[in-house]
Amino acid sequence: MSSSSFSSFYSTWFEQLNQLVQQLSAAPRPPTTHDQHQDLEKLVAKTLTHYTEYYKVKSAEAQRDVFNVFAAPWASSLERSLHWIAGWRPTTVFHLVYTESSTLFESHIVDILRGLRTGDLGDLSPSQFRRVSELQCETVKEENAITDELSEWQDGASELVGDCSASVDEKIRLLVSIVQKADDLRLRTVRRVVDLLTTQQAVEFLIAAAELQFGVRKWGLDQDRRRGRFG
Repeated sequence: MSSSSFSSFYSTWFEQLNQLVQQLSAAPRPPTTHDQHQDLEKLVAKTLTHYTEYYKVKSAEAQRDVFNVFAAPWASSLERSLHWIAGWRPTTVFHLVYTESSTLFESHIVDILRGLRTGDLGDLSPSQFRRVSELQCETVKEENAITDELSEWQDGASELVGDCSASVDEKIRLLVSIVQKADDLRLRTVRRVVDLLTTQQAVEFLIAAAELQFGVRKWGLDQDRRRGRFG
């Protein structure tokens, strides 16, 4: 897959994500029937599969040209400025969960004080909060370990100049491996957060995550167009 091919894939994938989010947003929440609950579960699974497909294709692109993945010509300047190892930082997920939970909790505070359960992200149980916190600690450790690997790789980057082709090839393979580890952590983090949420909460989390992605991309593309950097 060429650089332009991956850019085309990303554009199509992004539009499909938009369509999935529209379906998630239109679904009844909370589900009141067994069928509605099953439909929500299927939509959550479909959305996670969509993310999995992206990382599968991105992994192949990294193996083809890992430097192009870091350059990310399909992304806006703003998106690239926020990247951690060619993508979003996994711990961003937890900030999103806490922010959404806090916002919804405040909007439902009267109902909650009356003992009513909303079932949304503002209604996370103590057990869920504990598991989110534990997962956050684990993710931070993995994130730091991968960051250290990249730092070590960068420290030896001078070896790429004038070194034998076999050594250069090995350095590039190592960089591909680092990107794949980062992407694996990104996908696993989303999946593990979804696993500890109820179906309704998972839908709300996936909508919030995608809307953040949409917002950053739109603002970034608008800024680039003003500077004449995007068509």
